[in-house]
Amino acid sequence: MGPDAHAHLLSMHRKGSLPMARFFGSTRSPSAGCLLFFFALLWASLFISPPPGQAAPPQKKPQELVFLNWPDYMDQGLIRKFEKLHGVKVRQVYYETEEEQVRLLSLTNGKGYDVVLASMVNGLSYLNRKWLAPVDADSVPNIRHIDPAWRRLAPEFMKHAVPFSWGTMGIVYRKDLVKGEVRGWKDLLAPQEQLRGKILMIKDRRDAMVPALKMLGYSVNSTSMAELDVVERTMLAQKPFVKKYGYPSLDKQSQLVKGDIWMAMVYSGDALTLQELNKNIAFAFPEEGTSLWLDNLVVMASSSKKNLAMDFINFLNEPENAAQLAEHIFQATPNLAAKKLLSPEHLRNTIIWPDEKTMLGSELYGPLPPRVEKRYNSIFLKTSEGLR
Repeated sequence: MGPDAHAHLLSMHRKGSLPMARFFGSTRSPSAGCLLFFFALLWASLFISPPPGQAAPPQKKPQELVFLNWPDYMDQGLIRKFEKLHGVKVRQVYYETEEEQVRLLSLTNGKGYDVVLASMVNGLSYLNRKWLAPVDADSVPNIRHIDPAWRRLAPEFMKHAVPFSWGTMGIVYRKDLVKGEVRGWKDLLAPQEQLRGKILMIKDRRDAMVPALKMLGYSVNSTSMAELDVVERTMLAQKPFVKKYGYPSLDKQSQLVKGDIWMAMVYSGDALTLQELNKNIAFAFPEEGTSLWLDNLVVMASSSKKNLAMDFINFLNEPENAAQLAEHIFQATPNLAAKKLLSPEHLRNTIIWPDEKTMLGSELYGPLPPRVEKRYNSIFLKTSEGLR
């Protein structure tokens, strides 16, 4: 007899809806009542239990959606809500750097993942490799809430992507350990002597070169070999001050929280997470300008669960869900309907929503010619050698 049938009979007995005495005859003692109740359960089991020698049918395993994502970049409450709504399991696979994401996907030629969170640069690369499935308003109706300004940036790529969040990059530092105010990339690249071995640089070839490019007055998309030579010398001069190329963890064990690292590059919203963990962590938008990034959700062309993947992206772009997610990860949302639902505190935070001056000094990454891409790679490998 199955557990549901037992529970049903017990419930009916407790509520008085199944008068056992009248069903089986009068009961004159507690032991007689127990005996009759036992026979009632035995009688019901004859009709509900599987025939002898036949096992109960195995429970069907829920469909699994594989999502490649940054760690600490999702509201797990929304994941559970989607799983319950669709009767599925969402398995998140995490990467620590953009390079690691590319490596993971390259190992399988883009296979094994259903939804991927991709930057503009990586997304364009995946599009060229024909790894991405088309996405439109029929498959993701909530795409109508996305600010058209973002979708105009790379029209062909945006036929295969849905903008997820956006932000900038800046400097976090321990104001109780670093003397004076940090104002720009110069404080990171030509730091105080006490910062020797106390700096953390982002382990990403494009991001890691932004401080030098902007401090020297160059574009984050510079293609000048002469400019890149100066960038290389500047980064090599900084190398003795760098403890590691990586990214600060966003928990109590973070080297910034514990004081092993005094200064680091971070994506804007992550500064707020770190500040919640230690009030001595300050953030600065570099006065020389910075990079502007846009993360996007894409569906892999090799996925056998494209409909479910589209449903997942559509779910995350329900205005209430998108607003909840933006508040949770401390990032700006490109979803205009969601923006109307954000708290005043979120909207007033200039780390999340930079002012006009910061935006004017920020640049989005663009694709680079192969020859220049190779030079960026060589600079990054040389300057980060032994520190990755």
